[in-house]
Amino acid sequence: MQKEYKTIKSIAGPLVMIEGVEGIKYEELVEITTASGEVRLGKVLEAREGVAVVQMFESTQGVGAHGSKARFLGKTLQLGVSLDMLGRIFDGRGRPIDDGAEIIPDKKLDINGNPLNPYARDYPNDFYQTGISTIDCMNTLVRGQKLPIFSGAGLPHARLAAQIARQAKVISVDNEGNMAEGGGKEENFAVVFAAMGVTFEEAEYFTNEFKKTGAIERSVLYINTADDPVVERIATPRMALTTAEYLAFEKDMHVLVILTDLTNYCEALREVSAARKEVPGRRGYPGYLYTDLATLYERAGRVKGKKGSITQIPILTMPEDDITHPIPDLTGYITEGQIVLARDLHKQGIYPNINVLPSLSRLKDKGIGVGKTREDHSGVMNQLFAAYARGKEVRELAVILGEAALSDTDLKFLKFANEFEKTYVKQEEYEDRNIIKSLTMGWELLKILPETELKRVKAEHIEKYMTAKQAK
Repeated sequence: MQKEYKTIKSIAGPLVMIEGVEGIKYEELVEITTASGEVRLGKVLEAREGVAVVQMFESTQGVGAHGSKARFLGKTLQLGVSLDMLGRIFDGRGRPIDDGAEIIPDKKLDINGNPLNPYARDYPNDFYQTGISTIDCMNTLVRGQKLPIFSGAGLPHARLAAQIARQAKVISVDNEGNMAEGGGKEENFAVVFAAMGVTFEEAEYFTNEFKKTGAIERSVLYINTADDPVVERIATPRMALTTAEYLAFEKDMHVLVILTDLTNYCEALREVSAARKEVPGRRGYPGYLYTDLATLYERAGRVKGKKGSITQIPILTMPEDDITHPIPDLTGYITEGQIVLARDLHKQGIYPNINVLPSLSRLKDKGIGVGKTREDHSGVMNQLFAAYARGKEVRELAVILGEAALSDTDLKFLKFANEFEKTYVKQEEYEDRNIIKSLTMGWELLKILPETELKRVKAEHIEKYMTAKQAK
């Protein structure tokens, strides 16, 4: 029989302290009934001898030491999962908000997931197509990888997130081990999209984008708005990842999880930490921020013996565009690279404003080449990187010395850098480029340069993909 406690001692923000408790556990759910009879849900945030600190999912207004009572439910926060979740929209606590019927679950899963034995992990090594050239060709996303996007206030990361969610595909190669000209055959795929602490305008934008493009049919959306409780914001990404684990490891689907905005999530952690009067770490964030972020990011990956996979794209806004801020800094330690958005490209009207040079996918070499994309992918990628880097150096030199002081070769690299930004980086919001088109566009740009400067592509690939097509 569950006990009811009338020993609420104090309330601090979303936290309620209850004394005289026994036999409680960390993360256990709690029902608190106010004096007016209203029932509100919370979870145990801290359990020590005779005292429980409860974090409320709803407002603590009306909860008081007199007349309120708490009942510990003996279970953790769980999510009912089913294939019927595809095509549906939920709030941060997993409740439908799309006017559809309640989900009849196949099973209920703890949102904190189960620890995965590192030995059971399979290495990420298959190509993931996003339809965006600067990602697919230059900073390739690999199935099972976690590749964050580092943005800044006012930059179009919401548009980019929606575009990736619409266009992302897991595709197969032809019998010769290369991607087919049409882009390959799509495999069993789903998107789990979680928005945390977003405005009503952003929430409506995401919902409308998924619905009008038909992407909603293969997607599960979790929307947590800025006026929702901070505790719900902390639960939202775990709801999304629990859904992804069910679809990937029990239904053999390849799942792309997009989490935006992780900065709002970290702000919620900081708010709760301050309410608990914990000793703050860097910039006021809790000292366990690294550990907490790792509990989210490390739920991506592949498992030996399982067909499905979970690939993560967390999106975060860097305060003051500071890449050394604790959130991007710690994220960079845990994830396998980053996609960086540039403010100067945004000011030039270039979308997506991906800054290619500081961006990095540490696993890109594992997802390209014969059997994954195409034989020339590695060479084209390296040559584009090298040429663009030199072109930007020449551009800076031209500002100091003037273009008249540049050599003919330097002028060609300058032209290459300008064309690269205008035609390769820049892409329409609804333009879906498959990897074959991205590689072809890369070869077209390399024609600007003298062939003697193409030192990172093989001669046979120049003959096959550039010289032969010029002859035609």
